[in-house]
Amino acid sequence: MGKHFHLETRGFPLAGDGCVHGALRGTQAVFSACDWRDMSSVDRISEWDALAQIVAEPNPFFESWFMLPALDALDPQGSVTILKLEVDGRLFGLMPVKRENRYYGYPVPHLRNWVHDNCFLGTPLVARGFERMFWQHLFSWADRRPRMAAFLHLTQMPTTGPVHDALQTYLTPKDNARPAATVMLETRAMLSSTDTSEQYFDQALSTKKRKELRRQQRRLAEMGTLEVEKLDNADAIADWSQNFLALERRGWKGKSGSALACDIATQSLFCGALEGAAQRGRLQRFAMTLDGQPIAMLANFLTAPGAFSFKTAFDEDFARFSPGVLLQRENLAMLDRDDIIWTDSCAAQDHPMIDHFWRERRTIARHSIGIGGPVRRAIFAALARHETRGRGKPLNMTVSA
Repeated sequence: MGKHFHLETRGFPLAGDGCVHGALRGTQAVFSACDWRDMSSVDRISEWDALAQIVAEPNPFFESWFMLPALDALDPQGSVTILKLEVDGRLFGLMPVKRENRYYGYPVPHLRNWVHDNCFLGTPLVARGFERMFWQHLFSWADRRPRMAAFLHLTQMPTTGPVHDALQTYLTPKDNARPAATVMLETRAMLSSTDTSEQYFDQALSTKKRKELRRQQRRLAEMGTLEVEKLDNADAIADWSQNFLALERRGWKGKSGSALACDIATQSLFCGALEGAAQRGRLQRFAMTLDGQPIAMLANFLTAPGAFSFKTAFDEDFARFSPGVLLQRENLAMLDRDDIIWTDSCAAQDHPMIDHFWRERRTIARHSIGIGGPVRRAIFAALARHETRGRGKPLNMTVSA
């Protein structure tokens, strides 16, 4: 806990906007690791939230209001470590990591960014202009403290953006002989268009499908008072969260045991994250109600210029009326916001509903990267060649010792 080493940045080429918040060449960068519980004080949370305002790429799942409830619920023993980059005493980079003994079922110890089943992005929070500096310091730290880890595994990583580009540049052979490989690529639905919500709806679905959705909405309205509520505030957020949990649990997820409310840990995570997001103006929520009872609900995280469609649920007793799809029709209003350019669906690849509605795609990767000395890196390079044999897609990285 709290171990530090110092790296002077005199003469270090800062990428992009190297003058963010006055951090110029010649300043001192400190890269450190701490127990995540050390980040839960009011002062640390304030620093964390300040970083989230200047990041190169948004990631709500690594912001304080989401990660702290997640860690409190899923890691009460404190096995997760927070890696931090500080420049002149200001927090400019953050990523949670955990040492694991198994790699997708195989007994291969490694270090990885900490994600879980309800975390849909693994990009570190890094201040604009400090992306390459963050990666350089992170790998220096990992090289000095590999312990039993054979490599660093980064999962849920986008394949575009300044944080990705800085990682790719840092790992190019001309600059770095560190072996690395992309071991998995997936795509998921994304909403990113200059069309209005009405234009997008007309182009995304066939005339027949649009007509059917309108018919289903009319039939629902004939059954009682049908309303759609959209909230961007924290009003009655606890009640809203409980209604969502109950709605989700009544469906197939409840029957399979995968609903959030089936586990006290995920229930606590969900309620804590939504409350924190709402208090910071980071939550947008929709509810379609029939005679005051929710039949479809949806929660988005707002992290301008992007947004993330975190969770959705619908009442399966009304499945023939497609309330979940009807609510996604309302969610297209995201296209009409000036502050949101794109929305990540957070959905699985080939999702049967959203893939037919949202036309754009986002590619998400898993990368494995060598750490430690030459022998350890050579062993990892052999492992990476074996894992990616016949299908590997190096991330413009080399899989060699």
